[in-house]
This record gives sequence, structure tokens and C-alpha cells, in this order.
Amino acid sequence: MVPARHVGGPVTAAGPPPPPIAVRPFQLVDLPGMYRVCLRTGDSGRDATGLYRDPDLLAHIYAGPYPAADPGLTFVAHDEDGLLGYVAGTADTYAFEEWLAEHWWPPLRGRYPEALATDPDDGTLDWQRVAHIHRARPVDEPLYERFPAHLHIDILPRGQRTGLGRRLMTTLLTALRGRGVRGVHLGVGSGNPRAHAFYLAVGFTEASRDDWGSVMVMDLTP
Repeated sequence: MVPARHVGGPVTAAGPPPPPIAVRPFQLVDLPGMYRVCLRTGDSGRDATGLYRDPDLLAHIYAGPYPAADPGLTFVAHDEDGLLGYVAGTADTYAFEEWLAEHWWPPLRGRYPEALATDPDDGTLDWQRVAHIHRARPVDEPLYERFPAHLHIDILPRGQRTGLGRRLMTTLLTALRGRGVRGVHLGVGSGNPRAHAFYLAVGFTEASRDDWGSVMVMDLTP
């Protein structure tokens, strides 16, 4: 018998298995970790730390309001080093936007005056988020009739390619189905093709595409 031949470098012993990752419902203690993950994935999946003077500003829009506005639809992932990912959603996008208008935007508008919504021409993006805070209004889009829920999912590099994204997504979709939600939508930027491929892989379809990116939808009815 001819012995098998190894090609490509020395054989090394397998290392220890990666630490387990736990997924559980959001708790208030998780909020700072969510804010950090939001920032460190906020540039189309890449670290956005260098793009913001205020490290909390991005998460004030895309992470913080969700567990407050729609409790029970935010789930977090932890390993031995702390929080490394989350999925945050709402069952009713228009009701969520109305809640933001009444409860969330007013104190932020006081904290971030509209005068800050001017491009300082230094490469930072705080001004865009401040503009969003001041200009956001509830809009009852036709899409919400069939796909009323929406979500955001963010995972640090150490949690990627581990199956965690699918676990988090499945957890949230199960919770939405448990509430009888008909469908869910999300937006993905054109600069994040890996995320686009992931959403297709877990069952979303592309509803529309524009220069900024795509709107993707999933039917949640049996």
C-alpha cells in the first residue's frame, strides 16, 4: 500500500475547541456591550471607531432604542470575552417609529443640537447621524403592510463564520412568528456583500435595489 502523502506544510496537533457562545434574551447590563459592537461593525461590517467622535452616536440610532421600544425582540451572544453580537428587532416598524418620535428622539435632539448636522469636512460622520436624529419622522411605507417587522444584526469578527449569525437570526424569527408577525424586512448597504449573501442564505429575498443598497424581505407566515 502506498502511504498517504501530506502536501502543504507540517502536520500540527489540533488546537483546543473554540469557547462556547451563548445566545440569550437581552438584559439591561448588555446595553454597553451592544453599543460597542454596533460601533465596531458600523462601517458596512467593519470597525467604524475612526469615523465617529462620539462613540455612542451610531448605536443611539441602530441599537439602543430596540430593547426599550419592543421588549423581548433583542437577543445577545456572549463568550468568555464578553458580548460579541446581537440581533435587535421590532414587530411593527411604524409603531416603532412613532415611539421614537415621542420618547427617543426628543432627548437626543437636546443632547445633539441640529447645528451639529453640518459636515465638518474631516471625514467623520457624526453630522449624518445628528441629521437623522433631527429629521426622522414616522412614515407608513407600503412595505410595512406585508413585512411590518425589521431588524439589525451585528457580530464582531471573532463570532463570524461560527454559525452565530444563523443562530441569532433564527432566535429572532422564532420570536416574531410567536407574535404572529406576517413578515420582516431589512436594509443592507451595497458596501457589504457578505451581509447580502448571508441574508439570502437564511431565506431573505431582495425586494428592491438602489445605489445605497437593497431592501430584503422574508415571509413569516406558515
